[in-house]
Amino acid sequence: MRTLLVLALLLFIWQGEVISAEPQPPNIVVFLADDMGWGDAGCYGSELIQTPNIDKLATQGVRFTQCYAAAGVCSPSRSSILTGRTPYRNGVWQHLSGNHDAHLRASEITYPKLLKEAGYQTCHVGKWHLNSRPQFNNPDFPQPGDHGYDYWMATHNNAAPSHENPTNFVRNGEPVGELEGFSAPLVAKEAIHWLDNLRDPEKPFVLSIWVHEPHHPIATDEQFSTLYENHRNRKYMGNITQLDFALGQVMDALDAHGLSDDTIIFFTSDNGPEGKGGAVGGSTGGLRGRKRDDHEGGIRVPGIVRWPGHIKPGTVSEVPVIGSDIFATVLDITGIPLPADRTIDGVSMLPAFEGKPVKRKVPLFWRTHVSQPDSRVALRIGPWKIVGNDTMEEFQLFQIEKDPREENDLAGAMPDKTEEMKKILFEVWADIEEEGPKQWWHDPKIRPRRGSTVGY
Repeated sequence: MRTLLVLALLLFIWQGEVISAEPQPPNIVVFLADDMGWGDAGCYGSELIQTPNIDKLATQGVRFTQCYAAAGVCSPSRSSILTGRTPYRNGVWQHLSGNHDAHLRASEITYPKLLKEAGYQTCHVGKWHLNSRPQFNNPDFPQPGDHGYDYWMATHNNAAPSHENPTNFVRNGEPVGELEGFSAPLVAKEAIHWLDNLRDPEKPFVLSIWVHEPHHPIATDEQFSTLYENHRNRKYMGNITQLDFALGQVMDALDAHGLSDDTIIFFTSDNGPEGKGGAVGGSTGGLRGRKRDDHEGGIRVPGIVRWPGHIKPGTVSEVPVIGSDIFATVLDITGIPLPADRTIDGVSMLPAFEGKPVKRKVPLFWRTHVSQPDSRVALRIGPWKIVGNDTMEEFQLFQIEKDPREENDLAGAMPDKTEEMKKILFEVWADIEEEGPKQWWHDPKIRPRRGSTVGY
C-alpha cells in the first residue's frame, strides 16, 4: 500500500512539473525573396510557374492577400523587417550601393539582437544590402554580427560575378571564395549546415534566409529553366522555381530535425518585380506599377506564415500587413517588450493570422526614393490610399480594396477626402523625418538635413 502511495505521489509531482514547465519559445525563420512579384507563385494565381513548396507552405499556414513590403526597393524594405521602423527612421532611405553614406545604424535595435539577448542563437545567410559597397565587411561600419547575428554568410548585394558560381560571399568577416552552384540552393545549403552542425540544439534560434532570386542578372539552373523550355521567359520562371526548391530544402531540414512544429516561418519578398514583365521580369498579378513604385505592383508582395498549432492551415487573410510588422510579431510571440525609446511603426500580426484587423498607431506609409515622378510616396488608412509624386505636390486617391489595380483616381472627384489624406500623410512624414538621421540630401524637400557621422 505504501509503495502505491509513493508511486502516486511521484506521478503527481511529475505531472505537476510537466504542466507547470514553461514551453520553449518558437524558432523564427524569415525566408525573403528578392524582387518576386505578387503574381509569381501558384498560390497567388500563376498558372505557369511551378512553386510546389510555396504553395505547400500556404496550405499549412496563412496566406495574406494584402501583404506589403515597406518600400519599393530592397535596402529600405529589408531594414524595416529587422527594426520594425519605416526606412527613413532607421537610416536606410534608399537602395544602398556605390559610395552612399547611408546604412543600418548601429543605434538601431533589431529583433535578432533582442532575441540573442534573450538566449536565442542567431544566423543570417544570403543577401545583406544594409550598407553600401565600400562599407560591407568594413569594421568601421556595422555588419550583420553587429546587428545581432552570431553567425553569418552574406553578400553585399548581388552574388557576383553571377548568381551562378559566386565568389563574393563573406562568412563571419572572412571571404569564402568561389562556390559552385546557384545562389538560392547555396544559401539554403549554408542554412542547413548551420542547422545540422553549428547551432546548439538546446536553444531556440533565429534564422534569416535572404536569397538573391529572382533579382537581375538572373542565373537559373538548367534543371529548372527546362521546365519552361518553350516559354520566352523561361529563365525568370525557372528562377522562381529555383528559389522555391531552396525553400523546400529548408522545410525538409526542419522536418528532419523535428523542428517544424516548434518553428514559425515567414515567407515574403522585399518588393515587387523588376523590369516590364514579359521576358525580363515577373508578374504583379495585374497590379499597377513595379519595383520602385509605391503603386501596388511595387509594394504588394507574397506573404505567407506557417506556425503549427497556432495558425489554422489553409487560412487566407485579407488584413493588410507590412514587412515592418515582422519585428513586432516576433517580439509579441516571444514575450519581449517593444523598445520604448523610439517609434516602432510595425504592429503584431497575431490577430491577422485569424483574419482579424490589427490596430496601428502609425498608418501604412511608403517613401521610395528614386527619380521617377509618379508614385514616390503613399499612405494607406483602411480602404483608402493616397499616392504622391517625388516632390509631394501631385496626388492620386484610390479606394484600394475596391480598386486594387488603381485604375480609378478619385482625387478630383473627392477633394475633401484627398485633402484629409494629404494632411495625415504630411504629419506622418514630418514625424518620420524628425526622428530619422540628419543626413544631407540633394533636395531639401524630400531629404533629411546634413549632420551624419560614420557608424551612426
